[in-house]
Amino acid sequence: MLNDKFVERHIGPRKSQYNEMLKSIGVETIKELIDQTIPKNIRLQKELALPEALSEYEINEKLLRLATKNKRYKSFIGLGYYGTMMPPVIQRNVLENPAWYTSYTPYQAEISQGRLEALLNFQTVIAELTGMEIANSSLLDEATSAAEAMRMLYDNRNSAKKKAGANKFFVDEKIFPQTLAVLQTRAEPLGIELVTGDFSSVEIDEQIFGAIVQYPDSDGEVRDYKDFAERIHAAGAMLVVAADILSLAMLTPPGEWGADVVVGSSQRLGLPLAYGGPHAGYFATRQKLIRKMPGRIIGVSKDKYGKPVYRMTLQTREQHIKRERATSNICTAQALMAILSGFYAVYHGYEGLKNIAETTHKKAVTLAEKLLLLGFENLNQNYFDTLKIFINRDNFDELQKIALKHKINFRYYDDFVGISVDEVTSLKDLNNIINVFAEFSGKKAEKIQDLSSAAIDTKFVRESKFLQEELFNRYRSETEMMRYIKRLERKDISLAHSMISLGSCTMKLNPAVTMFPLSNPGFADIHPFVPKKQAKGYLKLIKGLKKALLEITGMDDMSFQPNSGAAGEHTGLMVIRAYLHDKGEGHRNIMLIPASAHGTNPASSVMAGFKVVVVKTSGNGNIDIEDLKAKVEQHKENLGGLMVTYPSTHGVFEEEIMEICNIIHENGGQVYMDGANMNAQIGFTNPATIGADVCHLNLHKTFAMPHGGGGPGVGPIAVKKHLAPYLPTHPVVEVNKSNKAINPVAAAPYGSPMLLPISYAYVKMLGADGLKEATKVAILNANYIASKLDKYFKVLYKGEKGRVAHELILDLRNLKHELDVNEIDVAKRLMDYGYHAPTVSFPVHGTLMVEPTESESKEELDRFIEAMISIYAELEEIRSGKADKNDNVLKNAPHPEYEVVADEWQHPYSRTKAAYPLEWVKNNKFWINVARVDDAYGDRNIFCQIVTPEFLEQKLNISKI
Repeated sequence: MLNDKFVERHIGPRKSQYNEMLKSIGVETIKELIDQTIPKNIRLQKELALPEALSEYEINEKLLRLATKNKRYKSFIGLGYYGTMMPPVIQRNVLENPAWYTSYTPYQAEISQGRLEALLNFQTVIAELTGMEIANSSLLDEATSAAEAMRMLYDNRNSAKKKAGANKFFVDEKIFPQTLAVLQTRAEPLGIELVTGDFSSVEIDEQIFGAIVQYPDSDGEVRDYKDFAERIHAAGAMLVVAADILSLAMLTPPGEWGADVVVGSSQRLGLPLAYGGPHAGYFATRQKLIRKMPGRIIGVSKDKYGKPVYRMTLQTREQHIKRERATSNICTAQALMAILSGFYAVYHGYEGLKNIAETTHKKAVTLAEKLLLLGFENLNQNYFDTLKIFINRDNFDELQKIALKHKINFRYYDDFVGISVDEVTSLKDLNNIINVFAEFSGKKAEKIQDLSSAAIDTKFVRESKFLQEELFNRYRSETEMMRYIKRLERKDISLAHSMISLGSCTMKLNPAVTMFPLSNPGFADIHPFVPKKQAKGYLKLIKGLKKALLEITGMDDMSFQPNSGAAGEHTGLMVIRAYLHDKGEGHRNIMLIPASAHGTNPASSVMAGFKVVVVKTSGNGNIDIEDLKAKVEQHKENLGGLMVTYPSTHGVFEEEIMEICNIIHENGGQVYMDGANMNAQIGFTNPATIGADVCHLNLHKTFAMPHGGGGPGVGPIAVKKHLAPYLPTHPVVEVNKSNKAINPVAAAPYGSPMLLPISYAYVKMLGADGLKEATKVAILNANYIASKLDKYFKVLYKGEKGRVAHELILDLRNLKHELDVNEIDVAKRLMDYGYHAPTVSFPVHGTLMVEPTESESKEELDRFIEAMISIYAELEEIRSGKADKNDNVLKNAPHPEYEVVADEWQHPYSRTKAAYPLEWVKNNKFWINVARVDDAYGDRNIFCQIVTPEFLEQKLNISKI
């Protein structure tokens, strides 16, 4: 369809505006700008070999066809994945709403109160269901959450004098296989020895610092772990429980019988199967471990006027502060999925969740009774939703053939068949299962008319209540729920409001047509462990996206398993480690990392068993070549590799990148390229050309996946041929046949595959020319802003020819000394103009890093530029004495609605100046809900669950405004 070119919808500036922008920059053509920006020695010698671009209509039709290739059989496989029903009011108003899925991680609390409240709701749900004292706002999935728990206890072992130096972690043999496999991946490089066996008979020696059990176990049996917990504690160790979150609405929560950490997946709280993800992993623990807890934690604080507010507390950016000493490399989590699960719990409440859990259990009981009449005994004595039926392995093929004829999937293992029922299992489904076994046994089935009573030992039945807060008992009608979601939505800035110019985070357009598959049952209702014949649509899509991304990166093979950028870093480093060990060079354990690198780089390196050596950056922001050579010479016998971001974290194409990579290779190391800034490479250069051996791609950045308020993300890694055999495998679904493959890095074989249609559609709609045009305009937009603002706020780093790449750093370091104003004041003042702040104080303290992306229009760029120039004028008013040095618009920013409309106004400047600093702000005013947040108070007074007004006033000394 020649009249429907997606590239013209995706790219913001019109071509008729290019000349004006180029004139401001000081060049005549985009080609001239690119030549001054990207070094010629790293340029591609040919255009990308990608298919002709598709229109939005064509890609929508293609995705619909791919969805129909996935067979929507009824899956009773279980193993951590179950059928659910996302309430339509939540699907329509959150999952399909760009105001929710395009928002950024809530580092700027004042303009993030809606999603912060939603995440606090999630934390409350998890803490109360698990019976623990505190929960974080999500991790990546159940398996990696378990691995994070192991790492936390390992780091904490020296706090328990009995366990100083202990290095063994016990894993019960009835844990999910994918969780065991990920634990193996994480344990080995840290020197942790996994001990597997039966929890009831294992000897807890002095070398065991922790243990993990599954509740209910992988066979479906609900086991009594209370005595085991006591034995673990008596030995000075700690216990992790991987728990089915829905079962905890019925079963005694682990926190009531001795768990120290409870982990799992919130998938059962309204999230689709999605062929394995994305799903929010959860992590709950005791209050005493909060400062060692991985991931983001939402807490309660107050603003400058005493109004209660929410904010990220403690580990706001831990890995960027502690670097290689960070306790975790978690950056992107699963915020959007956690928000969806939190709303699911709000909508259903205590009675609703309890009813769903009990009804699910009764379905299993009814099924067990009817199967027994056919001669098939359930070997689980106490169970929640899963039956374990003995079937001689020799008969598996016959049973499976009958089941597939009825479009049913069971779990087949050892000499047993596992059947897990769920929220959406109907009486019809139960009768279909009975009919399968009747046909298999040659007997007549008795039809199920209604459900039996519960049949579980009362000692396992939960007596404590949960979710008794008013919030979880208020929103039962769709109307009220819709309005609650909308109230929270109005408190957040997203791409639906204005540009989010965060450097290094690439907040570009998430095209609406690419988001449609998230609501398509053909993608949503597929269990990750179904036979591959039932997932042909997914597999074809994955193959197509892989081919395109390999062409773009110049690499030879790829794994989609890592479900975040930081997870991709860790995976790539584990692949390098496996390669070196396989060569007999396991002693190569030094990883060089520039001082300017993302904080996740050193954290990921330590997790992969490397020792971090920092390389200096020069005065122009590039890697200091002489220091690099000195460090390489010092460590050449043990050099494992170099992690490098390209263009650099400072937003510049380093001219010496190929020389840098050659130095590493000549001394036996491998080069890992952090793909965070891939948005400036596509079509002009690639990781293979500069000399990288492995890279990860942030599909939630460069390839148009939404950020969702802090996740989900996907961080696939691409590797050169020599590293391909080491890409991760999976214990349930074969994804890499090589016997050299590393163990999995995520619970699902393909990580978060439900997100892949987004990037697939993005690449298909832009094609080679469109992708290259997007890169051009990303560079054009960044240099346009740099040219306009450089005389007001110095652009800190530029390339050799005076150009920035796709992002730029504005130097505000002089403000504190000269005017007692800092970069945070400027960031907060931008909120009054209706903008999310750029990246604050990273990678250089006292600066703002700006990345406009290619999808922002010239009009929006001009508004942002005008806002920054207006703020410069406000700074000059302080300098000249026209504005009070202490009581001014910057020190008081942001100005919330309740302050602006108050009867009293005591500032020396006007309400209009505070709220409408420029005339156009009136046309689209984003009214802020709270004044500047007191971060220090929130860290001193940690409370991370829903609180009542009375609690705020009495316990936290926060007024009820």
